[in-house]
Amino acid sequence: MKTSGPIALKEWAVAVRALEEGEQILIMRKGGIAEETRDFQVQSDSFYLFPTYEHQKKHLLKDEYKHRIDESLSLWNPQDATVGITCFARVEEDIEILDERRLDRLRPFHIWTDQFAEERLKWKRKNPLHVLLLRVYKLDRPIRIPIVPAYTGCKSWIRLEAELPETGLVPVLDERRFQSERQRIKDALDIG
Repeated sequence: MKTSGPIALKEWAVAVRALEEGEQILIMRKGGIAEETRDFQVQSDSFYLFPTYEHQKKHLLKDEYKHRIDESLSLWNPQDATVGITCFARVEEDIEILDERRLDRLRPFHIWTDQFAEERLKWKRKNPLHVLLLRVYKLDRPIRIPIVPAYTGCKSWIRLEAELPETGLVPVLDERRFQSERQRIKDALDIG
């Protein structure tokens, strides 16, 4: 990975939207096939969210979110060769999940189906599923950047080659609401 420039985490465009709208504060990661270490590691506590479109699957979203794949694809033009960056995030917690019972407790806190969550957990069974609780900030102005070959492939982290203009960051959830949601998740997992 390039060693300078802003870092970004690749995530489904529908998940980025759910984070941006405050509908969830978590993501689940196990690592991409092309990861250097072959498993997921938090490479930065703060990063841009880089929306991806190729691997989104309707059947892996809860019914009330399935339509968002079509919406996200309608906004994406692969021939355009650019992507819109709208969010910045900070990792507030990295919770490791190793069993399905604990994973099931997260069901009310995300947009994905049980099948999605279980597949993530079961892949590379010996490695934990990382549940990242994110404090998300919306950029006051979306930024369009060119997609370069270094951004493609099944990997979680990328270094952006584009210089990002200064922009304001507005918290998606106010502090009280964020901390309340964070505590609800921790209580569900019995980690206080």
